[in-house]
Amino acid sequence: MKQAILALAALTATAGAAAQGSNVTLFGVVDASVGRISTSGKSVTGMANGGNSSSRLGFRGVEDLGGGLKAGFWLEGGVNVDDGTSGGFKFDRRSTLSLMGNFGELRLGRDKTPTYLNLETFHAFGDSGMGGINAHNLVGSSAAGTAEGSAPKRFSNSVAYVLPKLGGFYGQVAHSFGEEAGDNSLKSATGLRLGYGNGPLNVAVAYGVTRGGTTAAGVDYKAMNLGASYKIGDFTPMVLIASERGAGKRVDLYSVGVKMKLGAGELRAAYTDYNDKKSDNDSQRFALGYGYQLSKRTEIYGAVARMNNDGAATRKLASSLSPTPAAGKSLTGYEIGIRHNF
Repeated sequence: MKQAILALAALTATAGAAAQGSNVTLFGVVDASVGRISTSGKSVTGMANGGNSSSRLGFRGVEDLGGGLKAGFWLEGGVNVDDGTSGGFKFDRRSTLSLMGNFGELRLGRDKTPTYLNLETFHAFGDSGMGGINAHNLVGSSAAGTAEGSAPKRFSNSVAYVLPKLGGFYGQVAHSFGEEAGDNSLKSATGLRLGYGNGPLNVAVAYGVTRGGTTAAGVDYKAMNLGASYKIGDFTPMVLIASERGAGKRVDLYSVGVKMKLGAGELRAAYTDYNDKKSDNDSQRFALGYGYQLSKRTEIYGAVARMNNDGAATRKLASSLSPTPAAGKSLTGYEIGIRHNF
């Protein structure tokens, strides 16, 4: 009995020591809004998800391996707040395993692409809600709104290297293995991002190529963008220039926006122009919103946006409520919601 007690004490001490060298965090975002979107001949009113930030649930952890080396994991999946579903919970937003040190970070698994990081970073509304940039509105929606293939938001089966911050410089390079039977290069992708962030200035450029797109064998989709922001007192103006091309299509994006501290919250505004270089299917969107901070974690927000479509363009607003308009028809929408981080 004495030996058993000593063995149990030793095991407990070992577990405690291990716990001191590692940690696991439960985190997430719960975001829901009520909104209305109108277009020619129809309108939709209801509850939307992710009007400010995409709702999610995740787990992340880091273990100190000693000698400046750490191991980490990140598992994150999306959640629909309006009905509590998630399509069978999956860690499809991010599922990565990392090795970190003074050299930077080696990251394996599913994660955001370098080009998509620029799109959401340098737009006043990111890629969520009524005013969001809606990355699907580039090549994938340049003609009739169908996504024959375009630059992806996330890589699966990827290996990435993330630079350590070097005097303000940051960046990453990533490669996603296609893992298609008979042609391992089909659906493979590569991306690169390099930026500089120091003080009020943040600027970054990104480039990516997807081989074979999502359905069309032998077609490469290329994406490139440049974004910048500069904080001037309570104002943070930002600019974003992007281009995606493939399968005989090319869409250029030009966006200017601003975030401004106002009272206990933040005013946001953005104008975005989608220029279809192969046709007259262009679009322009303007969005205006305000978020009021009830606390560091909780915000009440509102936004209004309008998307003008020309020619046969059918671009949608980024809200989960948004219907697909008839060719060349505009949409107008507004929403009021609440977001809580934990």
